[in-house]
Amino acid sequence: MNKNLHPMVAQVHQLRFTAKVRMLRITTERKRGKLVLTVEGRLAGPWVSTLEQSWRDARAGSPTERVSVNLCGVSFIDPAGKTLLKEIHHQGGQLSAEGCLNQAIIREISKQGSRSKTDDADHNEGGPKGSPIVFYAILFSLLLTPALGRAQTTRQQSTLPPNAPTETLRLTLEQAVRLALKQNTTAQIAQIAAAESVQDKNSVRADLLPQANLSVGEEWQRLNLAAEFGGHGFPGLPPNFTFPGHIGPFSLFSAGVSFNGQIFDLTLFRRYQASRSAADASRLDSQSTREQVILLVVSQYIGTLRATADVQASQSRVDLAQALYDQAADLQKEGVGTGIDTLRANVELQNEKQRLIEAEAQQETSIFGLSRILNLDPRQKVELADSLSFFETPQPEFEQSIEEGLSTRPEWKALEQQIKVAEYQKKASSESRLPSAHYSGNWTQLGVDPSAVIPTYTYSGSITMPLFTGGRIHAEIVRANLEIQRIERQQEDLRNSIALDVKTALINLGSARNEVQVANLGVQLSREEVDQARDRFKAGVANNIEVIQAQDSLARANDNQIAALYRFNQARADLARAIGQMERIYAK
Repeated sequence: MNKNLHPMVAQVHQLRFTAKVRMLRITTERKRGKLVLTVEGRLAGPWVSTLEQSWRDARAGSPTERVSVNLCGVSFIDPAGKTLLKEIHHQGGQLSAEGCLNQAIIREISKQGSRSKTDDADHNEGGPKGSPIVFYAILFSLLLTPALGRAQTTRQQSTLPPNAPTETLRLTLEQAVRLALKQNTTAQIAQIAAAESVQDKNSVRADLLPQANLSVGEEWQRLNLAAEFGGHGFPGLPPNFTFPGHIGPFSLFSAGVSFNGQIFDLTLFRRYQASRSAADASRLDSQSTREQVILLVVSQYIGTLRATADVQASQSRVDLAQALYDQAADLQKEGVGTGIDTLRANVELQNEKQRLIEAEAQQETSIFGLSRILNLDPRQKVELADSLSFFETPQPEFEQSIEEGLSTRPEWKALEQQIKVAEYQKKASSESRLPSAHYSGNWTQLGVDPSAVIPTYTYSGSITMPLFTGGRIHAEIVRANLEIQRIERQQEDLRNSIALDVKTALINLGSARNEVQVANLGVQLSREEVDQARDRFKAGVANNIEVIQAQDSLARANDNQIAALYRFNQARADLARAIGQMERIYAK
């Protein structure tokens, strides 16, 4: 602890010694001629002895200095810690703490120390006091710590969320879509934004309705008459009349109702119409977000089905490769087959096992991605209840699909509402040149005290019309026109985008439908090829090269079939999104 110190700013001399334990940190520093022990963490169990040792070292290193213990960073003090703090206070240490609990402990220790100071001086003069008590308290804490730890672990286990996932969640595509609309963060934020726009509309509507306020007050006044009348006095008084300097103080009590409202103001009405259209646009934007979320869920679900189908196909190929390897090994044992045939079959088996491992990893990744979109607990296990299958659907017409998209897509409807907003804003700016009529008034009980009040009232009406606004109205009209032009350009772009989405989805749908038919036939032919190659190899007509080639053909056919089914189902989802029918089709 003894070392040379260098002077620092503001005459602060610090000596830092840090003792880090798992749950306690003690920092020793010298400030303004006083040694301070700063304690942070839990003063409990075996860490009490750490503070006691630091206290003794500080006393031994600086016997003439006053030592202070700062408990501002202590989060918990057990009975052994309280006993040690009492001993430190008894030996002349200064205790300081922040927080209600620690301050109460320090006050209790200080009071007990003051009460027992005389007795301690009689029985324990000139030496360290209470060390055996501290030792037994620490020993008791050490024996009690394991039991407390087990109790705390049990308590933490009992405080686990009651809805912690314990069973596997099986989801159909429809259930996944409904869950996403309920829990997906993006969909929830869009709903909140739509609700906020409704409240904005209500706030604007409030400006059209009458407003009333109730007020009750009492005040005291003292008036300077010379200042009020310019020092000239009251008219008609004698010249020798002495003008008083002030009157009062006197009290004034009032209680009444004030009100105001609009009689005629087209500007406020147009702004209310604009806010109503803005609320509709926000609702349609929220619906568009829901469509996007549904498309995302459907695409992820279909992709996970594809990964699951890849796992199933890989597992079937592993089983087939294992059977062919066993067949080659049996033929070699019987003296019919050769070692190279067995080796080829084993190599093919290991290749299929590697593909299975890759497919399983891809499946787990896809399932986790689906859980993330659905905003599920990461610990929740998910299984898909549907399978990747083919649904025969008629091929829609191109022109009819475009018209359906323009009439149902929420993005298109939202742009139409935004144009209405801009038009209402333009009307509000233009009609602000017209006169507007307002009324206001109040009815008040007024007097020097509540027992001497009389009714007073003020009613007024006004008509206002702007004469010169510095070009503000013209600028607002021009800005509204520019806003309308911008939204019209967005409409043109969206119209082309909808047409492209519809055309692309129809092309992919027709192509995928044909691919499914070809892929199904390819799988059937590949299986027949494998069976014939196995029979030829078993009969000794050919080696297993034909079998390996047939296996590769079957693997490619399975991959083609899975990819074709995936593209077909994805094309159906893309077409539903292009014509604005995602929620109607996938969230029935």
